Amino acid sequence: MTTYTVINPATEKPVEDVHEATVEETDAYVERAHAAFPAWRAVPPGERAALLRRFAAVVDAHVEELAEIEVRNAGHTWGNATWEAGNVRDCLNYYSAAPERLFGRQIPVAGGIDVTFHEPLGVVAVIVPWNFPMPILGWGMAPALAAGNCVVVKPAELTPLTAIRIGELAREAGLPDGVLTIIPGKGSVVGERFVTHALVRKVAFTGSTEVGKRIMRGCADQVKRCTLELGGKSANVVFADADLRAAAGAAPYAVFDNAGQDCCARSRILVERSAYDEFLGLLQEAVQGMRVLDPADRASEMGPLISAQQRDVVQGYVDEVEVAFTGPAPDGPGYWVPPTVVLAESTEQRIWREEVFGPVVAVLPFDDEADAIAMANDTEYGLSGSIFTGDVGKALRVARGIEAGNLSVNSNSAVRYWTPFGGYKQSGLGRELGPDAPNAFTEEKNVFIAH
Repeated sequence: MTTYTVINPATEKPVEDVHEATVEETDAYVERAHAAFPAWRAVPPGERAALLRRFAAVVDAHVEELAEIEVRNAGHTWGNATWEAGNVRDCLNYYSAAPERLFGRQIPVAGGIDVTFHEPLGVVAVIVPWNFPMPILGWGMAPALAAGNCVVVKPAELTPLTAIRIGELAREAGLPDGVLTIIPGKGSVVGERFVTHALVRKVAFTGSTEVGKRIMRGCADQVKRCTLELGGKSANVVFADADLRAAAGAAPYAVFDNAGQDCCARSRILVERSAYDEFLGLLQEAVQGMRVLDPADRASEMGPLISAQQRDVVQGYVDEVEVAFTGPAPDGPGYWVPPTVVLAESTEQRIWREEVFGPVVAVLPFDDEADAIAMANDTEYGLSGSIFTGDVGKALRVARGIEAGNLSVNSNSAVRYWTPFGGYKQSGLGRELGPDAPNAFTEEKNVFIAH
């Protein structure tokens, strides 16, 4: 039996050894899920809803335990980890309403009646990244289960512990065997087998654009459905008529949250030229006031990067450019990079164009609305973004002009479980969350009945 050791990124100390599934074990789990599917899809909608609510209640009773695991395993701050565990609970509660509302339609036709049904796919695979292990598990798992599918999950190798525990809580809540299965292991083994296994009818993947393209190519061989939530290089557009102090005070948390390991991170700040100097002064004040501490300290606002490798990648970007100013970071063990602000020299720099996935933000001035929209759109990505202005008309024009799936005005909020989430361009394919998410885990069947 092969195992690997999970490391606490804040202390560099071992946390736990985790079994690594083989291809043969993965096949057995998928086949067990397939065998469980007929009984699960046949559970009456009200009973399936009650099971999901019970699952949510069990998760709710273990929020602090799950948060504590995530602080140790992923280096998330206590505040973030608590919210993330609560998000799993909230997704389960929200989608527990779906089984009784998985509506079809009656469509007018001549000579009879025509009705549609939404029917579950079968076995659905969810591949979860290391940056948000709990929420992204919930975003795939909850609507898929609600729609009547069985779900197999591959957590990231670096951060499997909360997924393993949530799988245990599902059984405690009464979900039948095989309905939800957590399979830790390598992406090249477990994840690849999800893509190639004929009994897996959909893959929901969140991760890098490079890997997402490989998954999409693999799914094409079986015309297998896939949802892809991929990279981002989002813009935070600040106009001179905005509340600059509020915009500058919010900006660090839009990019340095989770140490910048967030595909929605607003890692490009575009500031109207006439407000550029004032904004930078306010931004420096906000960045240098951040509390970057061991995430076990409940006052911490930013933790470490997930691994030594990720720290080195991020530091490589920083070493290429001139740093304007930084925030604090602890000395001693841990994979730390301080919150870092770079004044970009052009839109062609690597720091401006590539997803750093660390606590680094680049700033450039713009001249007018058209310039701001063009700069924001000058990227292969299109996931998220923010617009700060006191002019509602301008906010709407710019929001409609920016090519991104999730935008916020005078705020940096992008993700709510009851609204759709997903990206334009190379940031992804399909949408997760929101009221329509269960439909994405179904086939729509049309039935005509002659009079």
